[in-house]
This record gives sequence, C-alpha cells and structure tokens, in this order.
Amino acid sequence: MQKIIIFGDYEAGKEPLYGSDLASGADIKANISEDIQIGPGESVMVPTGIRLQIPEGYEGQIRPRSGLALKHSVTVLNSPGTIDSDYRGELKIILINHAKSTYTVHSNDRIAQLVFSPVIQAEFIQKKELTASDRGRNGFGSTGI
Repeated sequence: MQKIIIFGDYEAGKEPLYGSDLASGADIKANISEDIQIGPGESVMVPTGIRLQIPEGYEGQIRPRSGLALKHSVTVLNSPGTIDSDYRGELKIILINHAKSTYTVHSNDRIAQLVFSPVIQAEFIQKKELTASDRGRNGFGSTGI
C-alpha cells in the first residue's frame, strides 16, 4: 500500500475514508461552515479542507459517487479531476446539479471519491506519417454499435 500524506484544516472524521476493505475510491467529504445550495443546472466548488502530498509517479483522481448521481443527479463536473503530485493546494470538488430541483450540500456529506493511479509521462515525437491500422482514420462509431 502506497502512503499518501494528508494535511489541512479538516476535522477528525473528515479525512478520506474507504467504504470497504476492497474499495478503490476513498470517500471525500465536504468541509464547510454553511450549507451550499446547488440550483438546477448550476455548478459549485465545494471545499474539503484537505491538502495532499502524493508521491512522485502517482496522481489523484476525483470521481463521482454513484449514489449521489443516481439519487440526486449530482456529479463531479470535471470527471475525472486530476490532482498532480506537485499540487499542494486545498482539494476542492466541482459539483454540478443535473436535477430539476435544488440540492443542498451539508458539512461532512460524502461528495466524491478519490482514486490514486500510477502516471506515465510520454515522450512526444513528431512524425510525418503514422503506422497503418485496421481502423485507420475512421472516427466515432467506426467499430460498430
């Protein structure tokens, strides 16, 4: 298990927590002093009070919580959001409300999941032509439905 250092202005019980022994994503909770209203079609940035120190060669990914999406049509807008290993600012979650009614975020609500993944940085090489493939330049839907 890779060690991730968390620090910030979060209260005990608001740190990321895995919901089960084999969970891939750790639940991220809102750390707010007042409720946040998200109107239909609106997006907001929700503070967590958490800052991370992610080891070099890894990234954090912010993903939606399926229950929040299914039950309330609220999801992470820039999904997955990327947290680079050199970022040290507060983790804030961009939520959007796709429902027809206002959704209220309360402090300590589980609003997203945090997943860690290895990172591979590519070396980009300019070429005049690419090797041929069966698909070629065919675009969206070219492999069938």
